[in-house]
Amino acid sequence: MSLKSSQYYLLQVLALLLLTGCLAEPLRSPPRQPNTSGADRPVVLTTFSILADIARNVAGDRLEVRSITREGAEIHGYEPSPSDIKRATGANLIVKNGLGLEVWFQRFIRSAGDVPTVTLSDSIDTPLPVIGVGDRPNPHVWMSPQLTVKYVDVLVTAFTKLDPSGTELFIANGAAYKGRLLELDKEMREGLAVVPKEQRLLVTCEGAFSYLATDYGLDEAYLWPVNGESQVTPQRMARLIEVVQRRKVPAVFCESTVSDKAQRQVAHAAGTKFGGNLYVDSLSTPDGPTPTLLDLQRYNLRLIIKGLAPQGEINAR
Repeated sequence: MSLKSSQYYLLQVLALLLLTGCLAEPLRSPPRQPNTSGADRPVVLTTFSILADIARNVAGDRLEVRSITREGAEIHGYEPSPSDIKRATGANLIVKNGLGLEVWFQRFIRSAGDVPTVTLSDSIDTPLPVIGVGDRPNPHVWMSPQLTVKYVDVLVTAFTKLDPSGTELFIANGAAYKGRLLELDKEMREGLAVVPKEQRLLVTCEGAFSYLATDYGLDEAYLWPVNGESQVTPQRMARLIEVVQRRKVPAVFCESTVSDKAQRQVAHAAGTKFGGNLYVDSLSTPDGPTPTLLDLQRYNLRLIIKGLAPQGEINAR
């Protein structure tokens, strides 16, 4: 074979090797581009799902809002996990309710480090007391649509400080959501007006409905004042049974995040019916009946009217 032929043959072999990848570096996909759709958004953590819903209505798509606790979690005695603390260390702001609701929060924030925090209940000048527990304030402010408007104002201010370029959006979103809250307030006032005067007693497991009862002219009674099933005693049950019988209460209720066993016993002993579980400390999952605060309030409204004034049920949307 001539030198020229040998060189030609070698070039053919090299070309074949390159095509089959034996000598060439394997073909690689282009580097994956980072997902910037939300990567640059400040992260806001809330202590529970209801506050996350309120915050998302104000934040729109400018902030990434997440809840520390999952839907359905019992918020009062929650035990934060290491992953919760890890998430908090990467947050730009943490939103809590306050008024003693999150008894775990101080220990949590010490572990999370120096993360700015805003307390929504600081906007409430005179919180209602928990009856029977000294001067302890009732933390369930969000059960009043009128007072939730103040929570919205706090969030608008906090988010503006966190992301000044989003100020106009936060103000507009806040105003729109406050409008929906005030519409809800009117709806609840008109809906609960159908409950007869002698039946306007809302009996629940926890004293979590004081703000709702105050806004709409209901009396309230409960098995324990601040969430804790361990507080159920024979004496408490006997007193509640007596009240239900004396007031001829047509239905009693419990809450979705606790056991309703004791309240069902109250209903049986008092000769009345168990009206169902209301939502107060947590939203449901997105496919459940109360994926937002507005849904939660309307769901509770229908359940209360159905239990206390069945003839007015058709008026509750």
